[in-house]
Amino acid sequence: MPRKGASVGELSTDRRSVVRQAFVAASIDAMEHDPGELICRQDALAAGFTDDEIRRLYTRGGWRRLGHGAYLGESEFEQATPEARHRLLIDATVPRMSSDAVLSHQSAAVMYGLPVWRTPLDRVQVTRNRRGGGRIKTRLTVHCSSLDGRVAEEDGYLVTTPSRMVVDLGRALPFEQAVVTGDAAVRAFGISPEDLACELASAQGRKGVGAARRVVQFLTGYSESVGESRSRVMFSTMGLPLPSQQGVVRGYDGRTLGRVDFYIESSAFLGEFDGRVKYERMLKPGQGPSDAVFAEKRREDAMRELGFQMVRWTWEELGDPLRLAARIRRVLTRGEASLPPMGRIEQSSLPVPRRLTLRTV
Repeated sequence: MPRKGASVGELSTDRRSVVRQAFVAASIDAMEHDPGELICRQDALAAGFTDDEIRRLYTRGGWRRLGHGAYLGESEFEQATPEARHRLLIDATVPRMSSDAVLSHQSAAVMYGLPVWRTPLDRVQVTRNRRGGGRIKTRLTVHCSSLDGRVAEEDGYLVTTPSRMVVDLGRALPFEQAVVTGDAAVRAFGISPEDLACELASAQGRKGVGAARRVVQFLTGYSESVGESRSRVMFSTMGLPLPSQQGVVRGYDGRTLGRVDFYIESSAFLGEFDGRVKYERMLKPGQGPSDAVFAEKRREDAMRELGFQMVRWTWEELGDPLRLAARIRRVLTRGEASLPPMGRIEQSSLPVPRRLTLRTV
């Protein structure tokens, strides 16, 4: 146990950590600053800190330096999601750049609130409306190409349009990752095939445009989650017939039995990707997870009684596509050999597209 009045240097490692955390918390409190927000050097100086104190905070583990003159409390940084960290990196980087920097690629996806699965978020991605001058830095990638005179504005930042972002990601990311974000973009913004065709034409001659065309041809607005988009990719890569999505199942009397993620009418096939978020959405006031699972089982039993073939799979099972595809293939074969079900399936409507604020450049 350290003697009374011992210096920080003489304290144990655990005790030193406690002292450091207390100092960091006190320093943020002194600034009257929200711990989850970016700390700017100018604000810290205005609160009475010296550059020497600021330097000690980010070199000794109290603050995380995100860019020149931009910091975040270390514990807040560790607790933040990758998307939240990237947004903070955007806030630390873009305001220091010239006004022609337009957020693009995965940075645009983060700004739009779209899913980015297994996608690098360690650098801010911007595109400038010029022919040359691209570069890669520690926390920044600058692309240079024509923006065709049109961008969007999101939360005060200029961002490439959703259709341009989809094609950029299709050129830059592996197929599955690009489909995950692309499906979500098509659903959220109602991107039309014509919009995407125009962006592909504009990208002609750029690296990766062939890969982007493959992504664009595969996209749909009916996937509601990362797991559903990945499931569609699994069906395709495993040579299974590509299913329709978001089907409302009705009995012979017109009664609605429920909605399913995937369906293939010719095989009476119904498919469900099960994720935790789905069960959380299904909970009614006063219900627990077991109530939602029981209600799902009753719904599934009712569909089976009408002659539908139901298959469920999880995130973990998507990691073993050969086994999952074999299970689905067996069910498809059984459905094709069975009598037609005493019910029908109708596809749900797509949501109303989000509105964009467009700007010219």
